[in-house]
Amino acid sequence: MAKVKVAFFCTNCGAESPKWMGQCTSCKSWNTLVEEKVVQTKNDRITQQPDWRSVGNGAAAAAAGPIGKGPRPVRLDEVTAGEVQRLIAPDRELNRVLGGGIVPGSIVLFGGQPGIGKSTLLLQLALRLGKRVLYVSGEESEEQIKMRADRLGGSMDNCYLLTETNTDKLLKHAANLKPDLVIADSIQTLASPHVESMAGTVSQVRECAAELQRFAKESGIPVFLIGHITKEGSIAGPKLLEHIVDAVLQFEGDRNYTYRILRTLKNRFGSTDELGIYQMETEGLREVSNPSELLLSERDENLSGSAVCATLEGMRPMLIEVQALVSAAVYGTPQRSATGFDLRRLSMLLAVLEKRAGLSLGNQDVFLNIAGGLRVDDPAIDLSIIAALLSSAQDVMVSPDLCFAGEVGLSGEIRAVTRIEQRIQEADRLGFRGIYVSKYNVKGIDPDRYSIRIHTVATVRELYEELFA
Repeated sequence: MAKVKVAFFCTNCGAESPKWMGQCTSCKSWNTLVEEKVVQTKNDRITQQPDWRSVGNGAAAAAAGPIGKGPRPVRLDEVTAGEVQRLIAPDRELNRVLGGGIVPGSIVLFGGQPGIGKSTLLLQLALRLGKRVLYVSGEESEEQIKMRADRLGGSMDNCYLLTETNTDKLLKHAANLKPDLVIADSIQTLASPHVESMAGTVSQVRECAAELQRFAKESGIPVFLIGHITKEGSIAGPKLLEHIVDAVLQFEGDRNYTYRILRTLKNRFGSTDELGIYQMETEGLREVSNPSELLLSERDENLSGSAVCATLEGMRPMLIEVQALVSAAVYGTPQRSATGFDLRRLSMLLAVLEKRAGLSLGNQDVFLNIAGGLRVDDPAIDLSIIAALLSSAQDVMVSPDLCFAGEVGLSGEIRAVTRIEQRIQEADRLGFRGIYVSKYNVKGIDPDRYSIRIHTVATVRELYEELFA
């Protein structure tokens, strides 16, 4: 008869502990142990291990017993690596993020905030893939999914719905149907009958992910999992979940804006520097093939405090608008506010302006905004922020035909940034007439290749004199 015992599992690393402790002994995280019931059977006993120190005299081989059938060690030069035939999705942004398409037998995890559009994206993929897809939902009924599918449009002939949370039944239906793709929404709602605990617990998430991984590898059918995230922004469940899967994709965006960004946190079959951009519409998520034109479409050419930055999102060049407002402080303490940018780095740039450019901002309110609801961490945005702040403080417009790409150091120097040629090409393609970059960034660049004029600056003071002299 099965014996039930109580154990404690770490939600961060999945380590097991016989009793509750404030700190996990494995990953040293605080207050991450949760109580779960574990069923032990008579077969769960530890067998005696051979003494591996006696290898070579035949004792270890006799103690270990016969190897039996299964994989055996092979030399690496004997392994032949063939080209993987990927399943090409109709979604070009998803293909880019996955590294060129869906790899057979892969397991991909999608994470994101509630309501951001994870289920919409994958249901849209199921309806437009043109292959047999099994869509498993543990959160919504068949009627709810059908209503969303009617709104999204697409062919429903090859899309099969299954509202089930039991992994044994799920895998039996998948084995009988033999689909080209399985989508599970979500991994936290699935429960394995082999584990006596509630769905969403550490042991259940770990076991369900392992079962789906075995199914994907043995059958060659790719599996997409939707994962909930915690209030800290990480995927709920043990960290082991992210190690099990082949790719981890994060769906980001502000619910008050229509733009969504699909980032790669892990990818065993491609680069982690790619990203896809979507726009949420009534009919679903629309691919944004040229985000620069959309992000710059609402600019007014007659206002100060605005500058354009040639940034990179992953490997993708983008031009975005930076807006700044500098005004006299009404209250005693000046305000500092930044939307889509690190507030501490904004404080550093303001200190550089005061020290190196002689601009007094100690009694001024400063507000900074990245247009479009994006969040940018690229250091090359520093130069455009400096230009926008100077433009607002002087109330002089920066020419709408200019853009900027450069990192600002503490001594006021303009430092070189990576992949400057991609940034220049994107600005040239969109019709900008000039781009300001660091003078240390133009080595090896032929300016005659571009119709855009490349301006080089070395310090913040030099930029101030060129723009507002």
